[in-house]
Amino acid sequence: MKGQIIKKIEQIIENTSEKTEQKIDWTNVWGKKYPILTTYQEKVDVDDYIIKLGELLDSLKNRYGYNDLDAMLVLKDILAHAWNNKNQQ
Repeated sequence: MKGQIIKKIEQIIENTSEKTEQKIDWTNVWGKKYPILTTYQEKVDVDDYIIKLGELLDSLKNRYGYNDLDAMLVLKDILAHAWNNKNQQ
């Protein structure tokens, strides 16, 4: 049963156009599962993190020649790996 659900999710992701993805309010969607995503903006100095993350994105683009989207995807994947490694300790 789990395998079927995972395959269905993967198919939906593969078949969803970028245009459709841009219409989705991902913060709101994920906020239903993780409410912190709908409230952190009130507490966190978001601009400070935007600057730091922008520097990391620029570094990936300059160092490896990635375009904006690829740099964001790579940085997101690196963050996921860092999170997983930390939680395995």
